[in-house]
Amino acid sequence: MQDGAVRETGAPAGGGPATGTHGGGATHMRHEGHEDHDHTVLCEAGREAYARALTEGRVPCAEAAHAPCLVDSGLLYADPDDASSLRPSTPLIALPRLLDEIEESIARHRGRASRLATAFEPFLRLGAGTEPGAAAGQVTVLKGVPRIRRAVWQALADASDEVIGIQPANPRQDRLLPREEPWRMAEFAARGGSMRTLALPHTTPGPLPGVDCEVRTLDELPPCLLVFDRDVAFIPAAEDGRVAFELRSPALVTYVVTAFDILWRLATPLHREDVPRPPDQAVGPVQRDIASLLTEGLTDTEIAGRLDMNVRTAREHIARLAAVLGSNSRAQLGFLISRSGLLD
Repeated sequence: MQDGAVRETGAPAGGGPATGTHGGGATHMRHEGHEDHDHTVLCEAGREAYARALTEGRVPCAEAAHAPCLVDSGLLYADPDDASSLRPSTPLIALPRLLDEIEESIARHRGRASRLATAFEPFLRLGAGTEPGAAAGQVTVLKGVPRIRRAVWQALADASDEVIGIQPANPRQDRLLPREEPWRMAEFAARGGSMRTLALPHTTPGPLPGVDCEVRTLDELPPCLLVFDRDVAFIPAAEDGRVAFELRSPALVTYVVTAFDILWRLATPLHREDVPRPPDQAVGPVQRDIASLLTEGLTDTEIAGRLDMNVRTAREHIARLAAVLGSNSRAQLGFLISRSGLLD
């Protein structure tokens, strides 16, 4: 049976007994005028017969023979009180079941694609230098956050000069650098390594212990980037951060680093020293709520809407918050909030 077909065990939607060629109820024969098709897409004869069955409560088996897709999909099942009739499954139950079958089929195909890509990875590496244009072998597809993280940590262990990166817009994707294992970064720093990071104003990263790290911000940035010693780069291949490209082609890595350096020159530097935590009485509850929304990247209008206040009032609170933290710009304010411990 092809992907997406009705499972061979269990009753169809609506509580009726199993039917078709798999159950003990009514069976059907392929009608000469009926063209085989995916049972998840009803043919014209099937729509008419199913509509009549829903209207009248049942339909003769002879009429259903013109549309065997109804039995294949479980939309009709044997009438326990009348062997010559079929009853309809409830649409509200049948539709979700058929949709689930489609989703299961998609998941199976995705699983096959993932397994195939994994199986071919060693072949791609082996064939990297066997023919002209072998630079394609220097681009590896990494699937899954654990695998991406392992590759990043290995690149960090091999690095001794500099890490450059672009902070992800979604902070939940910032799992690649070993912030929870600071010894890895400490070893990199002991080898003389330093770090430069570009970030959106509301996603400025916290400090990495022991690492000389300089941060600059821009209002617009590519999604994410990590480059180690200008030898290996990691760029996202999917929005959710679960697929990435590992680049080891010198030409590609040089191109990526050149683009980063251009953005770096355009970006605004942030203070690198620790920011003192403001006194509790200096920042009220409303300003703390606003500070939290600012770190999410919300505009003044969006903040006002969230807190049920007008935009002018929201801006007055933002101005007072900036004065307490000593901020001179909106970009700097997000950084100071994250470094001050105000939201801890």
